[in-house]
Amino acid sequence: MNANQIINMVVRLVMRKLISKGVDAGMNRAFRGGGGQQSAPDTDGLTPQERRQMRQNNKQMRQAKQAAKVAGRMNRF
Repeated sequence: MNANQIINMVVRLVMRKLISKGVDAGMNRAFRGGGGQQSAPDTDGLTPQERRQMRQNNKQMRQAKQAAKVAGRMNRF
């Protein structure tokens, strides 16, 4: 075997592993339900009070999501 063949073998091996990891991560994300991005709701025509309420709701959702992540990590052990 010459040097080019060895280099090609190593490159193929590394690329195959990287692609496999990427596919696995994509599949896990798709089946977990975190697939696509959600579009932000249109805020045109909202009163300042409605915008404030929307921001507060989003903040509460983020906090709840973070708390669920932490609880999930704690339950693993």
